Amino acid sequence: MASNAPVYGTGADLDAAGLRKRTVVGGDTVYTPLPLTEEDDTKKKSPARGGGIDIESILAPIVFTLAAFFTRMWKIGQSDIVTWDEAHFGKFGSHYLKREFYFDVHPPLGKMLVGLSGYLAGYNGSFEFKSGEKYPPEVDYQFMRIFNSAFGALCIPLAYYTAKEFKLSKKATWLITLMVLCDNSYATISRFILLDAMLLFFTFTTMLCFARFHSLQKRSFGFQWFMWLILSGISVGCVCSVKWVGLFATAVVGLYTVEDLWNKFGDLRMPVHTYAAHWFTRIIGLIVIPLLVYMASFKAHFIILENSGPGDAQMSSLFQANLKGTDLGNSPLEVAIGSRATLKNMGYGGGLLHSHVQTYPDGSGQQQITCYHHKDTNNDWFFYPSRGEPLYNASSDELRFVGNGDVIRLIHAQTGRNLHSHAVAAPVTKADNEVSCYGNLTVGDHKDHWTVEIVADTSSKDKSKLRTLTSSFRLRHTSLGCYLRAGNVNLPQWGFKQIETTCVKKNNPRDKYTHWNVESHWNDKLPKADVKSFKSPFLKDFLHLNVAMMTSNNALVPDPDKQDDLASQWWQWPILHVGLRMCSWDDKIVKYFLLGNPLVYWGSTATLGVFGLLVIFYLIRWQRGYKDLTQADIDQFHYAGIYPLLGWVFHYVPFIAMGRVTYVHHYYPALYFAILVFGFVFNHLAGKLPKSGSIAAYLITYATIIGLFVLFSPITFGMTGPASQYSYLKWFDRWRIY
Repeated sequence: MASNAPVYGTGADLDAAGLRKRTVVGGDTVYTPLPLTEEDDTKKKSPARGGGIDIESILAPIVFTLAAFFTRMWKIGQSDIVTWDEAHFGKFGSHYLKREFYFDVHPPLGKMLVGLSGYLAGYNGSFEFKSGEKYPPEVDYQFMRIFNSAFGALCIPLAYYTAKEFKLSKKATWLITLMVLCDNSYATISRFILLDAMLLFFTFTTMLCFARFHSLQKRSFGFQWFMWLILSGISVGCVCSVKWVGLFATAVVGLYTVEDLWNKFGDLRMPVHTYAAHWFTRIIGLIVIPLLVYMASFKAHFIILENSGPGDAQMSSLFQANLKGTDLGNSPLEVAIGSRATLKNMGYGGGLLHSHVQTYPDGSGQQQITCYHHKDTNNDWFFYPSRGEPLYNASSDELRFVGNGDVIRLIHAQTGRNLHSHAVAAPVTKADNEVSCYGNLTVGDHKDHWTVEIVADTSSKDKSKLRTLTSSFRLRHTSLGCYLRAGNVNLPQWGFKQIETTCVKKNNPRDKYTHWNVESHWNDKLPKADVKSFKSPFLKDFLHLNVAMMTSNNALVPDPDKQDDLASQWWQWPILHVGLRMCSWDDKIVKYFLLGNPLVYWGSTATLGVFGLLVIFYLIRWQRGYKDLTQADIDQFHYAGIYPLLGWVFHYVPFIAMGRVTYVHHYYPALYFAILVFGFVFNHLAGKLPKSGSIAAYLITYATIIGLFVLFSPITFGMTGPASQYSYLKWFDRWRIY
């Protein structure tokens, strides 16, 4: 017996006016009115309906935004010392103002914005931003902090409009906005010269664009649809250009896009050219545009930082030669016997061949060989002939250039010992041979010999001469047949955490970590060459720097020899197990403690599990034939509930697997997605209550969130005087407020 109830699902669509749902029932078309949302109901009852003005949607975000600017900026200049990571990011901003090349594990957009804030404040980049140091009068740190805090304040209206796009009720929209506004950790982190407020801002814009783009799915290829697609791409590019954590927000958008295209693939009514257009626009909007934004931030980074600086050694020698203030551009071009030079490893993140007087604690016990990113005289080596040839006399011998296939010795300039290898296992990479420094000019053997194998030259096809900067070459141990290699393995503390350098037995010509080039070169007998005429290609520099960033980021592992009192573990963040002291706890210092609003944290964490139970509950009911949810309800569960939950998973779970050192602020992007889930669950459950009960639940929650923010406001706005007077905030011993 056929049912007369409309069937929601395959074949469902909207009528031309978009006011009724069209479904196919037994071959007939049935129209049913769409359920009114609270927003629609309000508009229906509003006296201003004729004018189409919703006063709440105008007034509420203004009030919330004004409150946001107050909570993020009040007393922002009370502490006049360099606080917590201002020491890092303020220094990076200074490098932009001095246009000095530096290296950091994060992409450059956020730090360029820090530099812009300093430029607008009239700062010249001369301050060193040492932790705990007082800001001098010439540094308008208040303006720089205000500039940064604006990003944190603007997260509040973004949260409001995102909740509206998820079609939550007004009360739930206010709840989500209030949770972002009154979270003490969000307010505190936004008050300093850091990257976190910018990261949160672009994470929020990404989710707003995601929600708005989904709302426009029935109006594909319209002006607004294109606009929000492009804005989504720009936002994704920006969030990834501040910190790589932005890749997790990108994953949310990417998963949604894959699902959307898969659903369209199953729509047999859609023409093939329309489906292809969906693919094309997504590729441009969500892949090409983000990549262009990301690459543009690095292009600007390279253009601005035109002077030699502390990060030079992380880049290729050819890149460094084109920086102003470096001496690499004045080196002789061709390397000869007797030349003094530094050898740069050409693997991504590679350093300079280095030695020092310290010896290996095991193995041969001979002098250590490492790779090192900082420039000093321990990186200098002399090219000398093999032991079977006459000793080199710099004053009388004629010039003899080093070329492909030549057998040489490399003598460490500071200790006079020979670069050496033997059949002893390397200290960490046991499958490779150890490389050491051994003997001197007269003491040694054939295991000091290395054969030069020139791989390529960017300026010439001629391999008869080894050239500075342009030649890439390998050093094959003449006796053992292994190749000098410096990967990304760090030695223990006895090796000063420098890069292990070994002699690898496997001959792999494509292994960049066995490729070297001459970086600096000194030889009084040779004329200086204008090597700056050899430009380093942007794409190569872009890839090189990104791999170096990745390598350095992976190396940020906890040091067992040092205790980091600020570090925390992933399981502690959602339950607010610990906070973080941002500065000294001296009585004369204005003190800040990074700790979240307890209800925001505990409530959002709890609702992650509640949402999962709700999904299981409705799935069981659906399996038993109950029709608890309309198609509109299911759609909202899907996009306003499941996707924020996935956003939390994507932003949180990777930190469980990460080996690097972590801190409480790493949870802040994930917290926003947990807040969105909280708002959705609260909206759903409160809707099941009588009207009076629903209103009471919201009002109590509002009041509790605001009350807790006010109670913990001293840790946000600054604690003055002895910390003992704030002991009432120490609910648990692990909260080291006092």
